Amino acid sequence: MTVSCDLSVDIGQLRLKNPVMTASGTFGYGREFDHLIDLNRLGAIIVKGISLEPSKGNPPPRIIETPCGMLNAIGLENVGLQAFLSEKLPFLKTLDIPVLVNIYGKTIEEYEALASGLDGVDGVSGLEVNISCPNVKAGGVAFGSDPRTSFEVTAAVRRRTDLPLIVKLTPNVTDIAKIARSVQDAGADAVSMINTITGMAVNIHTRRPRLANITGGLSGPAIKPLALRMVWQTVQVLNIPVIGIGGIMTAEDALEFLVVGAAAVQVGTANLVDPHGTIDIIDGIESFLVDQKISQLTHIIGSLET
Repeated sequence: MTVSCDLSVDIGQLRLKNPVMTASGTFGYGREFDHLIDLNRLGAIIVKGISLEPSKGNPPPRIIETPCGMLNAIGLENVGLQAFLSEKLPFLKTLDIPVLVNIYGKTIEEYEALASGLDGVDGVSGLEVNISCPNVKAGGVAFGSDPRTSFEVTAAVRRRTDLPLIVKLTPNVTDIAKIARSVQDAGADAVSMINTITGMAVNIHTRRPRLANITGGLSGPAIKPLALRMVWQTVQVLNIPVIGIGGIMTAEDALEFLVVGAAAVQVGTANLVDPHGTIDIIDGIESFLVDQKISQLTHIIGSLET
């Protein structure tokens, strides 16, 4: 007899049919993958980061493959808020899954304006706030590198929207759990982690950086052990869900994050390697539960024994 599995999870007010979400910046605006996979099978889509005004991002070269991963310095290229609402959202509204918009700004006022502009918009299920961005009023230091500024930007967004609010944390800090507590205190419904780790690559023949931006964000399997450890540490100190990100290429990778306590996962770099990867991961999670005769995914979340 086949075991019937319930893969659904709750992220605050959001109900996902399964725990597999797409990571911002690796899945475009969703439509780019429509001819490759059945988008409605996903747990949720998180679109690439949106700013108030269109951004061209950084000059090329801006992606470099590295052992077990990649460096990217795309620079958050995007169409801007108004073009997103008029050109990208109409397609996303046709989907039968939650659509979350990743937002970023260089000032708290920009974050507030984005939250206001998306609040109550039909088709927008929630926000993911990227606090890895430089705060221009604080000399370019990332909002997410300090508990105080992390709290301030989260609280500002919370005041402007009733949408489910996920805050995406940077790993480029001394104590990520401390940052996580600050955004929880500011009203976040969940945190997603980790964003990319700052790295660089050099061409020894030209003696120049391989990225025009010099440094970029490292992602892919190389960062999974670090991400897994940070998720596990953060789960211990929060009362809100943690969404695991970092080097998830297979169902086994995703299950590791779930076992250490992540309520859901985001798949990023894997989308660039295999556009069908998210669906394979969903199928693999279900097969694992069937093999283990586990009827509900929630039974394994946080089941790590130490």
